[in-house]
Amino acid sequence: MKLSATFLVICGLGIILPLGALAADAAAGKATYDAKCKTCHGGDGTGNPAIAKMMKVDMKALGSQSDAEVKTAVTMGVGKMKPIAGVAGGDLDNLVAYVHTLKK
Repeated sequence: MKLSATFLVICGLGIILPLGALAADAAAGKATYDAKCKTCHGGDGTGNPAIAKMMKVDMKALGSQSDAEVKTAVTMGVGKMKPIAGVAGGDLDNLVAYVHTLKK
């Protein structure tokens, strides 16, 4: 019985520890945001009014978007926004984490 419990604990740690290691890094996401998103979406994620007017779009605040919505917008584009090249995997997760730090 003790052996079974020890085995379960070790297996559980084997699952939990890697998940923690995969946690997104909002600070790293800020660098990606600044390089790829800030021009149109502004420093606080509420959008650049001049660009919104030029493109005839109503930008909603990024912080209110779900993880899936942000990932879809970045990887596939949405509306007049084109996909953003070079943002995938861990960089995409970090970007999503940073977007959620922006005011809603």
